[in-house]
Amino acid sequence: MSLYTERHGMRTPIERTYSISIIAYSRLFDCCSRYFEYLAWKYPVECPDGNGCCGLDFGKFSEDMEFEIPTLFRREGRIEKPRSLHNVFEPEPIDDEFDQYALIDLIEFVAQNIHDITRKSYHRFFKHDDLSFGETNEIAEKFIEEINNTFQKAGLLYQLTTNLEVERIEETAILSEKIEKDIQTIKEPGLRELLIMAVQKHKSPYPNDQKDAVEKIWDAFERLKTYYTNKSKKESADQIIGDMSDGKDAYIELFTAEFKLLTEIGNNYRIRHHETNKIDITDIRHYDYFFNRCLALIGTAIQYLK
Repeated sequence: MSLYTERHGMRTPIERTYSISIIAYSRLFDCCSRYFEYLAWKYPVECPDGNGCCGLDFGKFSEDMEFEIPTLFRREGRIEKPRSLHNVFEPEPIDDEFDQYALIDLIEFVAQNIHDITRKSYHRFFKHDDLSFGETNEIAEKFIEEINNTFQKAGLLYQLTTNLEVERIEETAILSEKIEKDIQTIKEPGLRELLIMAVQKHKSPYPNDQKDAVEKIWDAFERLKTYYTNKSKKESADQIIGDMSDGKDAYIELFTAEFKLLTEIGNNYRIRHHETNKIDITDIRHYDYFFNRCLALIGTAIQYLK
């Protein structure tokens, strides 16, 4: 249920962003920390009476994170939230430096490794629960819900999926469930695999993957042109254009021009080729533009493949 100021449009809209602030980091880390005990099967504290696991060994967990997620923020060797340090001699607080993508790794690590807990009995002398763990991770569903709620409240364009991976949310995306389903039906395995890889990379929160996504989708575009293997590349592309256009001259002209322009973009920009005379893509946001432009044509074309 929304609150009064939300219902009446009295709140300033939250800025939607991919950049995780120190406050958002703190909230997401707190969310993860509430589920750390479900990792105790992996980093157990053993009951002195020999009753098995009785809790999480946070020290062992922190040590393991040095190998699992080397750039995760630490203080004195233990994983922790970064802080804003206030100094009377400085006009603004000084934030600890942190790697936001390491935090995303932590979210995925928790989601992929938490197991459901059974509390066997309460040990009165040592004042702890004796725990047992099965192979189930139904608790992950609750974790997904809580993390995604935190992402949303912080205005972060990420979501933790049921595959237990964090993906970007692109508000102007062309990619849809229908296009993903259409990709799965492509008969030619090379084209299908390239498009699946391009989509996976595009959804990733990591900037380098967005670059790779554009390269993969342009590779898919070039392979699409040769879909009909009994024809030359031009003849194959012409057949695809003809099928898309239903023989209508205006659409043949439109799609031919788009095929030609996308080919020129792939040749002139540093997408598939890296010679020094290629145009560098220096603004990360332009990768989404290139990906969506190419996908718009491919997503239409694959509906007409025979």
